[in-house]
Amino acid sequence: MSVRRVMGTETEYGITRPGDPRANPVALSGLVVRAYATEAGPQRALPTGSGWDYADETPLRDARGFEVARALADISQLTDVDDPATANSVLSNGARLYVDHAHPEYSSPEVLTPRDVVRWDRAGDEVMLTAAAALAAQGDQIRLYKNNVDGKGASYGTHENYLVPREVPFLTIAAGLLPFFVARQVLVGAGRVGLGQFSEQPGFQVSQRADYMEAEIGLETTLKRPIVNTRDEPHAFGEKYRRLHVIVGDATLCDVATLLKVGTTSLVLGLIEAGAAPALELADPVAAIRAISHDPGLTRQVALQDGRDLTALEILAAYREAVENHLGTDVDDDTREVLRHWDAVAADLGEDPMRCVGRVDWVTKLAVLEGYRRRDGLEWGDPRLAAIDIQWSELDPARGLAARMRASGRLETLVGPDEVREAMVVPPEDTRAWFRGQCVSRYAGQVRAASWDSVVFEPAPGTRGLRRVQLPEPLRGSRADIEPLLDSVSGVDDLLAHLVSRDG
Repeated sequence: MSVRRVMGTETEYGITRPGDPRANPVALSGLVVRAYATEAGPQRALPTGSGWDYADETPLRDARGFEVARALADISQLTDVDDPATANSVLSNGARLYVDHAHPEYSSPEVLTPRDVVRWDRAGDEVMLTAAAALAAQGDQIRLYKNNVDGKGASYGTHENYLVPREVPFLTIAAGLLPFFVARQVLVGAGRVGLGQFSEQPGFQVSQRADYMEAEIGLETTLKRPIVNTRDEPHAFGEKYRRLHVIVGDATLCDVATLLKVGTTSLVLGLIEAGAAPALELADPVAAIRAISHDPGLTRQVALQDGRDLTALEILAAYREAVENHLGTDVDDDTREVLRHWDAVAADLGEDPMRCVGRVDWVTKLAVLEGYRRRDGLEWGDPRLAAIDIQWSELDPARGLAARMRASGRLETLVGPDEVREAMVVPPEDTRAWFRGQCVSRYAGQVRAASWDSVVFEPAPGTRGLRRVQLPEPLRGSRADIEPLLDSVSGVDDLLAHLVSRDG
């Protein structure tokens, strides 16, 4: 068993314009996307008028075996409708940058390891900073936040995606994940000032998203949010794969937390796929996820269907034991790295959570807030603490508290700044993201649209008729698979001819 699988992240960034509380966030988000595409240039970002290929998207198909009628769906679920007015770009690193509802969103390229998730996820932060700097040079100050709440009752997502075998029944996946997702937040929560969706009660909690989870499983992502999302939109061979779309997680700024978020989840999916997940069933998962989040002391127990009461750390220990029992002797370095951090963080949380400062977001944020509370005698209901919470997540390295801590070496980093800067423009080499990104950098003028599983070309400039290259296998289109061909062809027409010949 290994942590290695096709995976990636999607981050919706909070956005404001200082001094302009009535600014339209959709318009602001469009400015950000267009600013980056212009600043990066055509070989690093497709023009924002280029299309997204929606042909294979099925946002209303439910993994439980049915499809919601479009007439009954909330408008926020109709993500397969092309809106020419919405800014959208595909980047040379294989990522998508676009406006999602009222936020600029960076959807990372597909990668195979948790460490690469960290690298290309942080590349998204740098993309946003580049866009903000370009706008500032034009006299427009935009502030961007990597968080999940606006402090006024709204929440927006940081999603994860994992490819799993289609043969594993979805309800088996959901049953195995529910207790894990409820407990996982103590490792990877981002921390939040205020309890309740509108911070109705003063206090500090572990997760930004927990209070917004209102169902155990379901299709929605912006209302009646479920702990386990049922969207059946594989972006790959549908008969072979399903894509697990995870919406319960927080936006993390600590590298170790991001690594653990995807690494532990991939390992638990491996347990479920092998039929080796621990037999745990919570009595009330929605109540449990909130109860655990509201207890930064980590002593709160939640009820299981079998009558036991366990803490989050005890639930996680059951999963960790199952992983150990199922690992085998051939453990790769990527898996070993995740296990090392999982064991160290869990042990330190059990002894004293403050030992995890610099590795776990909620603990690091809490330490900062407690410093202000001691210095200024602040109670948890003081609005200054809520403002500090927001400032923690600001991307601007001169203002954001987490960014300043990283710059001063107080956050443990797993990937260096040079690696992150390179990941802004270079795609991962071991998935189809490499082909997508190379098409942007080599043939930008002839790429008319793209998606996770396709690239649409205009064969010759000015000609009619488009050619769609499908990429349903995420492990094809890697550098090893296709770089020799790209280096040998004379252009798009030659490439298309060779692809037809190669694939028959």
